[in-house]
Amino acid sequence: MRDICTGEGVTGTLLLAREGINGTIAGSRAGIDTVLAHIRSLPGCAGLEHKESTATDQPFNRLKVRLKREIVTMKQPDVDPQAGTGHYVQPSDWNDLIQSPDVAVIDTRNDYEVAIGTFDGAIDPQTKSFGEFPAWWEANKGRFHNKRIAMFCTGGIRCEKSTNYLLGQGIEEVYHLKGGILKYLEEVPAEQSTWQGDCFVFDGRVSVGHGLQEGPHILCHACRRPLLPSDRAHPAFEEGVSCHHCIEETSSADKERFRMRQRQITLAAQRGERHLG
Repeated sequence: MRDICTGEGVTGTLLLAREGINGTIAGSRAGIDTVLAHIRSLPGCAGLEHKESTATDQPFNRLKVRLKREIVTMKQPDVDPQAGTGHYVQPSDWNDLIQSPDVAVIDTRNDYEVAIGTFDGAIDPQTKSFGEFPAWWEANKGRFHNKRIAMFCTGGIRCEKSTNYLLGQGIEEVYHLKGGILKYLEEVPAEQSTWQGDCFVFDGRVSVGHGLQEGPHILCHACRRPLLPSDRAHPAFEEGVSCHHCIEETSSADKERFRMRQRQITLAAQRGERHLG
């Protein structure tokens, strides 16, 4: 995979696990087509589904291909999406489902993702990582007695696991948004949408909105949380060093290390180069 991508000038992140292949890559039309054709030629991958969007600038500094135990870490050895998942719901049918009074809608993403956008009425578990979701469910499952459960995430991958997990917990009617938020924003017109805000993405665009247009957010390069441009005016913001989310989370030594990195980034920019940090 690394050789194919490198040969085609494709960058991004690809995660390989026994569960399958997941990731986001960027490159030329020909390069992307070559990588997708290679993946689909692998055993069990002919039915690969992919989503496409564009970016003004190259959204990845480099290529990372990683072997992982799980595509998204849940630490639940009995969870097996291949054994069954929730009922897939097409983006065009999602609004009708989540507006039903007997449906509870759960956002399975991390707290910093939910903070910049989610669906109307969705429940935020306020988890810092996906591995915290089972404990949250155990503590809150009583809230969902006699409810159908609808779940969603960025691209639909986490829901493959979270819906299988709920089925294993005895929840009979579990649904999930096929293709995730990104497919919904791609297909559902803004005037018909129940989505509020922007969707966090794990690349240089930081966020996207309806039509998968690039959103307004920037990234704090200290804590990797999304910020609005206006957050730069906050007294806690220092480029590459801190923001109002993380200024109390890092030590003086951490901040000095971040400042040194930021100086290298600035010097690279002055030379017309792109710093990999």
